[in-house]
Amino acid sequence: MKQVAVISGKGGTGKTTFSATIHALEGGVVADCDVDAPNLHILLKPQILKAEDFIASKKARIMPEKCSSCGLCYDLCRFGAVVAEDGYYVDEKKCEGCAFCFNVCPERAIEMENVKTGDLYVSKTEWGYFVHARLKPGEENTGRLVTEVKNRAKEIAEESNAEFLIVDSAPGVGCPVMASLTGVDAAIIVTEPTVSGLSDMLRILELCEHFRIRPFVVVNKFDLNVNIASEIESYCSENGVEFAGRVPFDKAIPEQIANLNFPFSGKAADKMVEIWKKLREVL
Repeated sequence: MKQVAVISGKGGTGKTTFSATIHALEGGVVADCDVDAPNLHILLKPQILKAEDFIASKKARIMPEKCSSCGLCYDLCRFGAVVAEDGYYVDEKKCEGCAFCFNVCPERAIEMENVKTGDLYVSKTEWGYFVHARLKPGEENTGRLVTEVKNRAKEIAEESNAEFLIVDSAPGVGCPVMASLTGVDAAIIVTEPTVSGLSDMLRILELCEHFRIRPFVVVNKFDLNVNIASEIESYCSENGVEFAGRVPFDKAIPEQIANLNFPFSGKAADKMVEIWKKLREVL
């Protein structure tokens, strides 16, 4: 089984569109690792088979029966999470789980409780299995949830003898992206013909080099700026990066997304299919 990450240095390049297209062609297993803002499920319309709570952090809770109302936690909390109202309690939305109040409380009236930080789903689409998750707004441990999604998807792919595990990564180069790239065999970098698209592509290539991952570059909407598209292709040629192809701008794609018409059709969709078939043979 090959693990292939579809990745981009910035949002809006067409990464999820490409991931969905590959899944419709390939079947098997796809994982949406953009847990902060997942959207692949909108296109794939999955049937949820299993939902699990994701617990990866602790937050403080004041036990009223032990609290002497000394106010030390209220005075020392830097996040304003301790509320003084008919005694003291902790506002979960403000608590950062630093455990400072837990350690200074003279009455040992504060405990650190496990809290739900997100949801993880195993689903079935028309074409195969789909593992996805959603982190609660403002919560941390994004990388850990991404790793959990990938591990679960890998287990399912191995059990079902899938040839490919497609990973729809989060945009950027931060922690969730590094977690998405860990252990993959290849990365399809979807970029766009803009100055920021080129700059972010270079940062992603640095990550791929660091993790020793084979990168392939796809320029989406290349005809919006042919000069920068050519600059990207030239950079790949001069630096030994495999250039997978160009996808034209096609108004049909946003129209089909708006109407939830999937799989896509049109010149851009045909080109994505062509590119994946070539990459599939290489991989």
